Amino acid sequence: MKIFKPIIVAAATAIGLSGAAAAKDTVTFAHLADPSIEAAMWAINNGKVTSDIIKVEATALEIPALIQATAGRNFDVVMTAGMAIPRAVERGLPLRIIAAGLRSSEVGEGSAIWVPKDSDIKTIDDLKGKKLAVYSLGSSGITLIRIALSEFYGIDVSLEGGDIDFVEMPPPAMPAALSTGRVDAATLIHAQAFKATQDGDFVPLVQTSQAFLDSTGLQMVSAVLAGYAEKLEENPANYSEFLRMVQDSRAYALANPEEVFGAVGREFDVDPAFFDTWFNTYSDFPATFIPQDREALVFLWEKAIKIGALESHPPLEEMTWQPENN
Repeated sequence: MKIFKPIIVAAATAIGLSGAAAAKDTVTFAHLADPSIEAAMWAINNGKVTSDIIKVEATALEIPALIQATAGRNFDVVMTAGMAIPRAVERGLPLRIIAAGLRSSEVGEGSAIWVPKDSDIKTIDDLKGKKLAVYSLGSSGITLIRIALSEFYGIDVSLEGGDIDFVEMPPPAMPAALSTGRVDAATLIHAQAFKATQDGDFVPLVQTSQAFLDSTGLQMVSAVLAGYAEKLEENPANYSEFLRMVQDSRAYALANPEEVFGAVGREFDVDPAFFDTWFNTYSDFPATFIPQDREALVFLWEKAIKIGALESHPPLEEMTWQPENN
């Protein structure tokens, strides 16, 4: 019998390890379908960043599906617009912010208004009476651009009777609309802005993130990571570990750009150089929630009320996770 003892012990050990692995909790995460977020999550999705207590199942969703999943509580953590949190909480959805999802860059680029290189529009005042293409008037990103125009440049950004004619259209349609004169200016998304800096067909009229930095010292937060109050209270350690993993995954991407940006670039047919620009110049996916983020969100909500983009908002403390170790 002794001859079989090591085998029995090994088998028992394997079963024990298998049971321990199976006992890991799963944290499900729905995020915006965007190559930049895929780059930040790559190390988790490819087993470079792991945990002894949880596994993360990340799902990329387009905005309509992400909104539906958030309302349906289909995931443990959701990436959602900062503007969506007050509306959801006031409707009774127990969303709680656990971290900043998208924070504008310290460089101040990434939220520009673009015009054709030969445009007669040279200043913000020249935008008056013109058509500005935007991807979604209800989004945090466009709300922030409207706030910047109103607060720092004195533009009436009312949707009816204001100084600018805001034209909603899908992002893929914007470059053609701008080139053909269907609109006079556009809020190009990051991939389009990166291309514009390369080919020179469009030029930035104003960098609104820079305007916020110059006037408030804040990097704006357009998207947040949020969980649901009852789940957060039930197992806060899982959510702390989730944030740790996302932070480590982002750090891995920045420390290994050739590996990560190359792989994601091949998968999504994106120039790897774009990711370097995105993380260093346009935006960030920090998964942290520092004091400036709290201040930036309150600024967003208060100024959104001022321009009529939001009716009201609950106190910040009612919309944020308050773990005991914070």
